[in-house]
Amino acid sequence: QVQLVESGGGLVQAGGSLRLSCAVSGRTFSTYAMGWFRQAPGKEREFVAGISWSLGSTYYADSVKGRFTISRDNVKNTVYLQMNSLEVEDTAVYYCVFAATSRGWLIPAVPRGYDYWGQGTQVAVSS
Repeated sequence: QVQLVESGGGLVQAGGSLRLSCAVSGRTFSTYAMGWFRQAPGKEREFVAGISWSLGSTYYADSVKGRFTISRDNVKNTVYLQMNSLEVEDTAVYYCVFAATSRGWLIPAVPRGYDYWGQGTQVAVSS
């Protein structure tokens, strides 16, 4: 079993920055990849960013490329999402995700590519 605990969400003005953290506990030795999804009110859940745990390779949604950076600390078993130049459209609940196997993807960008989900942390960007 794996537990994911997110933190770092909040309210920020457009153009500002936030850093999300996700601490992993449990069967961390089986980590293949981790990432972040988000879901805005009335919209489907969408992929934001992912990272290969062993290689550190990253993959981003086009909507956040150049503004968001995903990183991981293998010792602390924590994944981060640094969000800069935030836009009102980035307002959503952000979910940390954990994949134990590849299932054919280098870095999954679809919900079914991940085995565990965090509870979510709210990010609100005001104009």
